[in-house]
Amino acid sequence: MNLLQSYQSGLSSYDEVLDMSGNIKPHWKALFSTLEKLGIDELKNRNQEIINKLRENGVTYNVYGTPDGLNRPWQLDPIPFLIEQKEWNGIAKGLQQRATLLDMILRDLYGPRKLVKDGIIPAELVYDNTGFFRPCVDLKLPASRQLTLFAADMARGPDGQMWIVDNRTQAPSGSGYTLENRVVMSKLLPELADGMYVSKLSPYFNSVQNTVLRLSDKSKDAPNIVYLTPGPNNEAYFEHAYLASYLGYTLAQGDDLLVRNGCVWLKSIDGLQKVDVIIRRIDDDWSDPLELHEGSRLGVPGLLQAIRMGNVQVLNPPGTGVLENHAFLAFMENISMYFLGEKLRMPSVATWWCGHAKELNYVMEHIDELIIKKANRKTRFRSIYGRLLSFNEKEELKRMITQRPHEFIAQQEVSLSTTPSLIDGNIVPRYAALRAFMVADENGYHVMQGGLTRSSPVKDRFVISNQHGGLSKDTWIVSDKTEELQEKITLPNLAAVNKHISLPSRSAENLFWVGRYCERAMSIIKFMNTTINVLNLDRNFGGPAKQEHIKVLLQSLTHLSATYPGFLEEEDPLADPYKEIIDLISNTARPGTVSANIGLFLNAVGAVRNQWDLEIWRIVDLVDNGFHEIRNASTMNSNNIQKTLDGLFNNMFTFLGVIAESMPRDNSFLLLETGKLIERILSRISVIQSNFGVKNAQAVENELIEATLINHHLLVNYRQIYKSHLSVEAMLDMVLLEKTLPYSLVYMVDELKKNLTKLPTTTRGKRLNDAQKFVLQASTLIKLADISDLSKCNADSERVELFNLLSEVSRLISSVSTNLTNMYFSHTLMHHSFFEPADYDTDEI
Repeated sequence: MNLLQSYQSGLSSYDEVLDMSGNIKPHWKALFSTLEKLGIDELKNRNQEIINKLRENGVTYNVYGTPDGLNRPWQLDPIPFLIEQKEWNGIAKGLQQRATLLDMILRDLYGPRKLVKDGIIPAELVYDNTGFFRPCVDLKLPASRQLTLFAADMARGPDGQMWIVDNRTQAPSGSGYTLENRVVMSKLLPELADGMYVSKLSPYFNSVQNTVLRLSDKSKDAPNIVYLTPGPNNEAYFEHAYLASYLGYTLAQGDDLLVRNGCVWLKSIDGLQKVDVIIRRIDDDWSDPLELHEGSRLGVPGLLQAIRMGNVQVLNPPGTGVLENHAFLAFMENISMYFLGEKLRMPSVATWWCGHAKELNYVMEHIDELIIKKANRKTRFRSIYGRLLSFNEKEELKRMITQRPHEFIAQQEVSLSTTPSLIDGNIVPRYAALRAFMVADENGYHVMQGGLTRSSPVKDRFVISNQHGGLSKDTWIVSDKTEELQEKITLPNLAAVNKHISLPSRSAENLFWVGRYCERAMSIIKFMNTTINVLNLDRNFGGPAKQEHIKVLLQSLTHLSATYPGFLEEEDPLADPYKEIIDLISNTARPGTVSANIGLFLNAVGAVRNQWDLEIWRIVDLVDNGFHEIRNASTMNSNNIQKTLDGLFNNMFTFLGVIAESMPRDNSFLLLETGKLIERILSRISVIQSNFGVKNAQAVENELIEATLINHHLLVNYRQIYKSHLSVEAMLDMVLLEKTLPYSLVYMVDELKKNLTKLPTTTRGKRLNDAQKFVLQASTLIKLADISDLSKCNADSERVELFNLLSEVSRLISSVSTNLTNMYFSHTLMHHSFFEPADYDTDEI
């Protein structure tokens, strides 16, 4: 039995593979023929490659309230969802009609409200609708269509036709995941498309860009377009960052924007930048804490007034969530006849609003056949399947409905179609639904030639939401040959692109700390591995006479990581050093440890994920893997600990190397590099001070010199110059003053000085700002230092001049960091007093 026959034998309901006569659809037959050639084992291998690729690419969908909630990998079924082009053309017309109709409803509800006045819909659908906001009545886009972006959830009904089951109008999610699914499938399973033509997704995104440009300030060659996200903790943050990068827009959070003089401004390190268009991915009521949800920390205070004044365009305008009320589905046929004089091309799932007595009676009598939902989407209420309830549960549900009938709707529970899915290594039928995406253009609505299909992982259950474990699929609109006339969308003016993408202050701050946390973790790992090597060598092979230098190194490790008291309070640090070392590696709750710093690094990297290309993100994935390993350091032996630390160090070194080779030399790069240099300077100063602030016996100092040279990547250079002769004076000359060595203090400080001169400054003309003055002072102090004097000790064996010089340089460099924060990052703090915790509704995928 081949794969297709095996699949058919498991069908128990209408399936996408079959037409209404029960025959195999041609394109599904072609797909199964390719799958047969590929073989189920190879398909499973490719599926694992897809899993790996999505993880490497950092494709995530965050799920709240679960152990793996943040950064949960996106799930993609390797078997695509197929719709024949001719059928899709009909579906697209139905979708365009639905979008046009919803746009007319939106304009009516925030305008004359004829639908209510003429009795087409009950007043409760407007005035008792949690999505209807009176402050949004006078918000208008300068376009004929107010509903610019729209998504519809569809599934195939028992009549073989696609039915619309839900509308997404506030800030539709999923188009970015749709694009990523296509990219991954085209790379890892290209042969599945043999013998068919699959329509492209790119015209839809071109149309989005075209529409956004038409809405922007026509007088500007380079309008400032912002993609507004709730932030890294949002479930679809990957998509926000992905689309902002793909479309070339600035990714920003609410606190990155402010309203001044009726305009919206982006707080960037170049100063305030006027914003022309905002693509909104936060819910309506969280958009403006001054007029909507006063506890919102996600929106922009004063945004609604800026929209009213016509100084910024927002897609979609706040207030569009009114259309997501489930009860509208019960009235769409009448609304279509009222506005368009025509019947719906695509039916909705049969829906009853319980606010009418006749419909309420029907629901009470047929509750076993129905799914009960709250009319308002924002009400926390999971759908209830009447057939699954006991007698007492049904009576309780009926009582709840009759108490407030206008709050409830009921929908017919129908057998929707299944589609082939790879589950546990077998191709089996599973329920599926498709989300289609539309954007308003000059001709009406442009429908994406594809969409986001989601299938249920559970047999005979319609669980498709990714929040509840649903799988995604690439959606193929297929035909035997390409259309002769492919739709082409061209941008009206090639100059109308962002010539200079503003860097929001929040992003700037995160980039700065990406550099700092990366270098901080690497510095601790490098010195820790050096210390472990010395510890293993001398404890096991050197005997007790050679262990004084190990105490110094262990205490230096505590100073470097600032994990006090650490090795400083122990009378005998060598009694059980590995206990403290393992804690220094694995304890995420202890500030300064390796794992704590890598966790902070990963958070900072994730907060600006739109800055990274795939090569960098794959390295971040390797760092993340190492992060999970070192948290279990207590179960590893010394050799495995060092191997894991080496791997982490090498991957983070590679991260910096790829950035150095590929990242544009713009403000993003300069801030990351500046953060790295500040941390590198401070960490090297800490090691030199701790190891040589006090003079030790010559044998001990020789060991400390070698460890310090290794830590500075200078041991080979030192041996080439000085052979086997070890001297504190020669070592200090090299690590402090050698201008050609990247880890010497003078080199790092001079590089920092160069970076600061390239960053934006508010000082007039050629004057130095405070940060530049601090670095100049530090550089001058180092260059004027006399190595002979620095090497000398007082009567108490203290190298006072060395210690004081390094302390002052450390203070100056720390002041640089503080000054940069005040200059570029300080206005990322909240500027209004709404601090209630945010618990906002989400646009689930």
